[in-house]
Amino acid sequence: MSANPPDPQPTPDLPRHVAVVMDGNGRWAERRGLPRTAGHRAGMKAARAAVEHSIRRGVGALTLFAFSSENWSRPAEEVGVLMQLFVEGLQREVRQLVDNGVRLRFIGDRAALSARLRESMRSAEELTAGNDRLELFIAASYGGRWDIVQAARSLAADARDGRLDPALIGDADFAARLSLGAAPDPDLFIRTGGEFRISNFLLWNLAYTELYFCDTLWPDFGAVDYDAAIAHFAGRERRYGRTSGQVRSGA
Repeated sequence: MSANPPDPQPTPDLPRHVAVVMDGNGRWAERRGLPRTAGHRAGMKAARAAVEHSIRRGVGALTLFAFSSENWSRPAEEVGVLMQLFVEGLQREVRQLVDNGVRLRFIGDRAALSARLRESMRSAEELTAGNDRLELFIAASYGGRWDIVQAARSLAADARDGRLDPALIGDADFAARLSLGAAPDPDLFIRTGGEFRISNFLLWNLAYTELYFCDTLWPDFGAVDYDAAIAHFAGRERRYGRTSGQVRSGA
């Protein structure tokens, strides 16, 4: 990541929060006759570029789906390399994240990760905790259904112990127990690689998110592709159950 990117310029219809399923690393490598792990390394460079462009455009929050709860079923060698890449990437990138005002947070089931990786994650979060230019969420060992279940368990435990009345639980109470907590729901969802699924990602939070799918494999996804997704978002009418006329009138 380059140091000290320029301050973002005001941009109309800019998403505050972008969520990305970074799909296509393995296929990118296979088409080049390379091992799938080479695609994951190239994908890390694309992730770094996405962070940089988010800062340039003035996006407030970026959530990257790095490793799903279902990805544990992949070949052990590939999973091992991915875990090693996480550790290496954190050690290499954290200082630049600090310098560029990025606050890093991880969401997902940390209990499934190695002690070494958990410590690297904790350290990186601590080092970047004072930053406010961009909130970067990395979803690792994450699943949307897991997220909803753990939120429900948290609320159920409080109700059982008399700390809250179940009849008073609302949407905001439930959302606060999810991994993204107080962060705004994503305005724009991007999935690369040509698939048209959300793949168990942020199931609650994507309820009113604008969805954007493209054929570009993640290692090839650059600033032009990102800007195309933002332009798509800017052209959408976000009604939230209202009519077009109500939206135009501000009702």
